Amino acid sequence: MANLYEYSTPELVRLLGKRFKEYRMRLNLTQKDVAEQSGIGLTTISKFESGTAGNLSLSTVITLLKVIGRVNSLDDLMPELPESPYLIRKKETKAQRIRHSKK
Repeated sequence: MANLYEYSTPELVRLLGKRFKEYRMRLNLTQKDVAEQSGIGLTTISKFESGTAGNLSLSTVITLLKVIGRVNSLDDLMPELPESPYLIRKKETKAQRIRHSKK
């Protein structure tokens, strides 16, 4: 796959919709099946897969990922980070904010 930074946001949404459709079809699910399992409208699913959906909410995308069994892939998107030594203060308490000293 090419460098994703080269794509505009609408192009990335189209790619995601196309990929979602491929997963759905490999699972032998119809758009109607996905709509029934997710509670998301058939028109929204159709527009997402065809790349004509305007803005899908993050919760809609997560719900669709659950239907095709890919919600765990969110961990690949933003994996948990290890503790940062810069955020740990005396007495092993975690800093709530980082403040820069005034000069």
